[in-house]
Amino acid sequence: MLSLFQILMLILDIVWFFIIAHVIMSWLINFQVLNLNQQFVAQIWYMLNRLLDPLYSRVRQFLPSMQGLDLAPLVVLIAVYALRIILTNNIAAFY
Repeated sequence: MLSLFQILMLILDIVWFFIIAHVIMSWLINFQVLNLNQQFVAQIWYMLNRLLDPLYSRVRQFLPSMQGLDLAPLVVLIAVYALRIILTNNIAAFY
């Protein structure tokens, strides 16, 4: 059962990394440090969008419109961190 706990924590770590990479990449694209006309950058950007859009779209349904400010990544990051806390506090259930 401990391996199940470790697999769940690994999945949450990967999701955390993808969200952070998506946020940083969106900033770099908006400040024109990265250009979507470059094929490699565009492939990474569209991959991250396709992976994270199902998470973000569910959160965006509940968030009010913020006139261009997207808080969905922040809410998903908080949810991932809360799941990590719940799992670590209940690790005894995995033994």
